[in-house]
Amino acid sequence: MMWESEVTGNVWKLLFEVGATVAAGDVIMILESMKMEIPVEAPVSGVLSEILVATQEQVQEEQVVAVIEN
Repeated sequence: MMWESEVTGNVWKLLFEVGATVAAGDVIMILESMKMEIPVEAPVSGVLSEILVATQEQVQEEQVVAVIEN
């Protein structure tokens, strides 16, 4: 399952690495937008197979940021 950013902002912090097992609701990364920290949560449980962004990278609303295989 690919999931998208809900906001435009910068990747402030990545909390998991590729290969990690995540549960639905786990915060995978934190975005910074307009001086606010916005958690990006895993929509499903599974293995984090791809992270498509890097720390300090700017992301756009609806940009795919990661892939989870369940």
